[in-house]
Amino acid sequence: LADFMYENMTLEMNVIHSAWKNGCRKLQFLGSSCIYPRMAPQPMPESCLLTSELEKTNEAYALAKISGLKYCEYLNKQYGTDYISVMPTNLYGPNDNYHPEHSHVLPALIRRFHEAKVAGLKEVTCWGDGSPMREFLYVDDLANLCVFLMNNYSGDETVNAGTGKEISIKGLTELVAKVIGYEGAILWDTTRPNGTPRKLLDVSKAKALGWTYRTELEDGIRLAYEDFLNNPMRAER
Repeated sequence: LADFMYENMTLEMNVIHSAWKNGCRKLQFLGSSCIYPRMAPQPMPESCLLTSELEKTNEAYALAKISGLKYCEYLNKQYGTDYISVMPTNLYGPNDNYHPEHSHVLPALIRRFHEAKVAGLKEVTCWGDGSPMREFLYVDDLANLCVFLMNNYSGDETVNAGTGKEISIKGLTELVAKVIGYEGAILWDTTRPNGTPRKLLDVSKAKALGWTYRTELEDGIRLAYEDFLNNPMRAER
């Protein structure tokens, strides 16, 4: 945790400080939805930042990201810079990490169900009971929002990047299986942890600025799976 916090904070501070020192007119800092309190209201508005304690399991990462966005805010106030920050929800899409142990939930499910389909397995077991709710944003939609904000937004408060829609892990699992064409049974190991019950971003600010996402989840999963199939080395990472 100490190394993780130090490396993340050092990297972002060096980049932001060097940008300011060299006269960068506009900078955009990308964070993560984990910056918001563990018991944040749902959906989570930008204004709930630092209103209560963070989730302990990713506190080091969250503190590093909060420090980066606050440094941008303080540079704006002290030196009149135009530095903004964006906080994305869970991302997925081409070039994702499909490592069997170190990947996030959606790419992990893509790999698991693909391998089950190829091996002809009759059942796949997933952790928990499938009840937690999650939000997912296709990576190209985030890129589109980043360009949009660079052209249309200035301000100290961060901007949430998401769809404003959520799906249960059970629903997500069934959708991935459908896209991949896996027809076996899906079982749930309820002795395993579920994780945070709900993490949904309030995206009304981005909508008010004139932006909305384009890629529906099923379409995005299909594009991600095509990328996985066309690039076998993805599964090795």
